[in-house]
Amino acid sequence: MSTGSTVLDTSLSNVSLGSSFPEDRYTEIKHEVKCLSIIVLGASGDLAKKKTFPALFHLFQQGFLQENDVHIFGYARTKLSDDDLRERIRGYLSHKSSSGQTEVLSRFLQLIKYVSGSYDSEDGFQLLNKEISEHEISKNSQPGTSRRLFYLALPPSVYPSVCRMIRRYCMNQSDLGGWTRIVVEKPFGKDLKSAEDLSAQLGELFDEQQLYRIDHYLGKELVQNLLVVRFANRFFLPLWNRDNIDNIQIVFREDFGTEGRGGYFDEYGIIRDIIQNHLLQVLCLVAMEKPVSLKPEHIRDEKVKVLQSVLPIKLEEVVLGQYEGYKDDPTVSDSSNTPTFATVILRIDNERWEGVPFILKAGKALNSRKAEIRVQFKDVPGDIFKCKKQGRNELVIRLQPSEAMYMKLTVKKPGLEMSTIQSELDLSYGLRYQNVKIPEAYERLILDTIRGDQQHFVRRDELRVAWEIFTPLLHRIDAGQLKPISYKPGSRGPAEADELLAKAGYVQTHGYIWIPPTLD
Repeated sequence: MSTGSTVLDTSLSNVSLGSSFPEDRYTEIKHEVKCLSIIVLGASGDLAKKKTFPALFHLFQQGFLQENDVHIFGYARTKLSDDDLRERIRGYLSHKSSSGQTEVLSRFLQLIKYVSGSYDSEDGFQLLNKEISEHEISKNSQPGTSRRLFYLALPPSVYPSVCRMIRRYCMNQSDLGGWTRIVVEKPFGKDLKSAEDLSAQLGELFDEQQLYRIDHYLGKELVQNLLVVRFANRFFLPLWNRDNIDNIQIVFREDFGTEGRGGYFDEYGIIRDIIQNHLLQVLCLVAMEKPVSLKPEHIRDEKVKVLQSVLPIKLEEVVLGQYEGYKDDPTVSDSSNTPTFATVILRIDNERWEGVPFILKAGKALNSRKAEIRVQFKDVPGDIFKCKKQGRNELVIRLQPSEAMYMKLTVKKPGLEMSTIQSELDLSYGLRYQNVKIPEAYERLILDTIRGDQQHFVRRDELRVAWEIFTPLLHRIDAGQLKPISYKPGSRGPAEADELLAKAGYVQTHGYIWIPPTLD
C-alpha cells in the first residue's frame, strides 16, 4: 500500500501508515473517513504564508492530502476574498514554472476558501462553522465522521479566546470516529506561571490528546534521526555516557539580527525564543534513556524524566550578549536588557550524565548560520601519537543548513612520515541521498497531527518542567540583575562565552574545518 495514496487517522485504524492490515479493513476505513477540513487561523499573517500553507501544498503535491477528502479554510480579521488569499500565498508555494507544477498549484489553490472575522467574534466563528459544515455535507460526510484540524498561526495572547470560540461553535462530533484537533505555535507562555495559566485555559476546553503544541525543531530530519542513531547502532550504546563523553554542545547561530522583528523579539529574547524550547527539546532526545517502545507516550515519558533531572542553573555558568546596533531598531527600547545571545550550561543529575556539561548556545548577528549538536568525547588515554593537541573525537550532527552527520577522528596523514591529522567519516545528506526530498519540518508535523501521532509534540507536563528550569534565570534577566555583554555583529559573540566553554571542558579544534562534500 502506498503511503501517499490517502491519509488515515490512527484513531480509526489503530495502525500507522505503512503497517500491514487486511485489504478489506483498508477499504472499510477509506469509505468511513469522508472529509478533512484544515482551518488556518491567522491566514493572512507571515507564519501562515511562509510555513503553514507551503507545508500543506507540499503534502498535497506528494499525495498525502487528497482533493476528494480535504478542504482548507483560512480565517483572519483582514477583509479578503478567496482569490485575494490565493494570490497572497501563491508566490510562497512554488518557484517552478513547468506546466505540470502550475496545474498542481492551481488545483491546490482551488481547495482554499477564506472567511473573515475577529478572534473573539461569535458571528465570525458561526460563519466559519457554516462554511465547514456545508463543505462536509457536499462530500456526503456522515455527522461525526469528519475531521477538523485547527492550526493557530496566531499570537499566544489570542489562544484562549479563539479556543473558546472553536469549542463553542466549531467542534465536530467524535462519537463516530471524527475528531477536532488544535495545533498551537510557540511561545507557550513567557515563564512558568503564564505557561501554566495558558495550559489551564486550554485544558478546560480540550483534552490533552486534542492539543498539539508544535515545536518545528522536532520535525527536522536530523532531529528525527537522533533516536535511530542512538538506539539502533551497537557501537554508540556503550559510548553514550559520562565515562566516554566529556561535554555536549547544542548550538543555534544566525548571521543576521532581528530583521524587522525587534519589537516581538525584545519581548522574549534569545532564551525564550530558541533555548527554552528548540534546544531543550533536542537535549531531551540526546540525553534520554531508551523508551519501552516507539509509542508517543513512552518517548515523551523519557523526555520528561530528563528534564526532571536537570539541576538548577548556576549564574556563573551563564553568559548573555546583545549585539551592537540592536537598540537602533525603533521598536526596541533604548534601555533594553534583552539578550540576543546566550550560552547556558545545564547539568543532568543522573547515573548516565553526572558531571557532563550540556552547553546550550544561541545567538543572532553572529559570523555564521547553523544549528548543530556536537558530542565531544574524552581524550584517548596513553596518547602514544602525541596528537592530543589536534583535538578530540567528536560526533557532529548538523541540523541546518547542509544536513549531515560526521565523526571527527584522528588518522595518519598521507605520506612517508608517521604524523597524524584530523579528518572525518561523513554522511552528508545532499550527497548520499541525491534523489530524496528532505521534507520540511512543518510538513512532517502537520501530517503527524492528521495521523494522531503526538510523539513530536510537547506534552503539558513536559512544558511545565521545561519552564521550571529557566524561569528563575529569566526573572533575573527581566529584573535587570543580569546584564548582557555587548558584541560586534559578525563575531562569535562575547569572548566570555568561549571562556565559559573552556572552563566547562570543551576543547576547540584549531586548524580543522569541515567542508560539506559536493558532487563536483
